[in-house]
Amino acid sequence: MSQENEATNLGSPRACSIADALEVVGERWSLLVLRELSFGVHRFKDIQINTGAPRETLALRLRKLEEAGVIERRRYCERPPRDEYLLTDVGQDLIPVLSALRRWGERHVTPVLAARGDDAPRRVPPRAGA
Repeated sequence: MSQENEATNLGSPRACSIADALEVVGERWSLLVLRELSFGVHRFKDIQINTGAPRETLALRLRKLEEAGVIERRRYCERPPRDEYLLTDVGQDLIPVLSALRRWGERHVTPVLAARGDDAPRRVPPRAGA
């Protein structure tokens, strides 16, 4: 479908790959989980600390991302049982999207929040080369 036809599709919900993608990764905690995994943080407790996600919420998001094939869970300790989370190839394909979203936020959102004095809780140390 051309962009012109898409702009005039009135009267019914539009089929949209963006909406489909947002069903999988378009929630705050899911995106922050993906950020952490892309930074090399793989263990539940570390992801929880770095995102600030409530434990139950984080567990649900990890399960949803795993079911969607975006991440995989791998056992790294049998006693006690402990798992780590890794990006699949599907998840790796999201890294440029996350980078673009980060650049957009740095350019258009963070400066506004900083001007209002509302940026401290959202700060994450920059990653080299990001």
